[in-house]
Amino acid sequence: MPNYFDNEDHRVIFAIDSKSFYASVEARSLGYDPLHVALIVISTGPNVGGGGLILATSPLAKKSYGLKSNVSRLRDMPKNADKLIMTSPHMNLYIYINTKINNIYRRYVDEKNLHIYSIDESFLDMTSTWNLFGNSKKQIAKQIQKEVLDETGIYTTIGIGENLTQAKIAMDVYAKNNDSRLGEINYASIKERLWPIKNLNSVWSIGNKTAKKLQKIGINSLDDLAHYDPYKLEKKFGVIGGQLYLLSWGIDRAVISQKAYPKEKSYGNSQVLPRNYTKADEIEVVLREISDQVAARIRKHHFQTGLVHVWVGNEYTNGGFSKQNKITPTNESKILNQIVVDIFHANWKGDKIRNISVYFGNLIPDNSQQFDLFRTSEQQIEERKLDRITDSLRLKFGFSKLVKASSILPGGTAIERAGLVGGHNGGNSYE
Repeated sequence: MPNYFDNEDHRVIFAIDSKSFYASVEARSLGYDPLHVALIVISTGPNVGGGGLILATSPLAKKSYGLKSNVSRLRDMPKNADKLIMTSPHMNLYIYINTKINNIYRRYVDEKNLHIYSIDESFLDMTSTWNLFGNSKKQIAKQIQKEVLDETGIYTTIGIGENLTQAKIAMDVYAKNNDSRLGEINYASIKERLWPIKNLNSVWSIGNKTAKKLQKIGINSLDDLAHYDPYKLEKKFGVIGGQLYLLSWGIDRAVISQKAYPKEKSYGNSQVLPRNYTKADEIEVVLREISDQVAARIRKHHFQTGLVHVWVGNEYTNGGFSKQNKITPTNESKILNQIVVDIFHANWKGDKIRNISVYFGNLIPDNSQQFDLFRTSEQQIEERKLDRITDSLRLKFGFSKLVKASSILPGGTAIERAGLVGGHNGGNSYE
């Protein structure tokens, strides 16, 4: 069987996960060992509903009380949870610790061979460097685990593979379920390590819907998938069918250093509202706030936008709208705010609104200014100056120290959200 993979690239990939990251950071900040304390992180913002969302759980809290991250809510707490420690999220602290952890990884690979997959997962392509640090891949993995634990207090699980898929599955299926927190899959062990996997939901890139579709055609394991007719898979699933077939054989030809970047960049913000909004004037306040924030972002990066996209939706999947307009390139808040509001009024049908997004695309360098027939050049220059002054004051003193008067009206959310990161309490990185 190994001859089957002779033409494949045999790399050395580490997939590393910071175990129960948010809960572990909170546990360490309180002086506890993350593996030996029952602790949960609760987000109680008005946008989460249900009395608070349990954002993260320590392994002991999950095992002892059956609580699940991003699923369980405060109302699901068992009655015998008097020994359970509850804390609020501190997103800035998580970002700070994540940066420290990835800087440890940078001791082993250069920037082009490091892929930060999420705030608690990273991939390292160690192909060219692993033999500089030890005699075996597992020895180096243990060394990385020790350095991260010693310097941050966070436990890590590491999957080792000859490509990204093998490393990720080795981490998810094997490393997370043994005491060493290490797992390995390679081309020589596909039959023994990959094909026996029957819980298809646990396999990277196979979601619940895809797993159910596979089960309907008699595929209940990766062994079944590997020996199914690939042409029938492609006929039923399209391009994804071919990808699933390659996955079942442990084949993944992606290379971290050859990252694909989107040809066009855009900037945007989205928000889940604290309640259903039904009044146009309240929705308009939030739209102006979000537009103002995104306009500041494109100015910071020295861009103008030629495309404005607005999406509003309710708490279900129906209702709302998604519309975009091409515009004369600009980054002036006053103009962009009005365009966003105009799009809203032209498309809103009066339904309840719970989600709002504003994105600016078709970006061009901010090195010119289009003449406006309805304003003098002096007026345009003054508007740009006002935006720059506003940006500098907010950067120095904080966003909430300089907001429009409309933000204190019913519906405004900018002041309350100023201290949030990713919709949750930011906290202080160093407290």
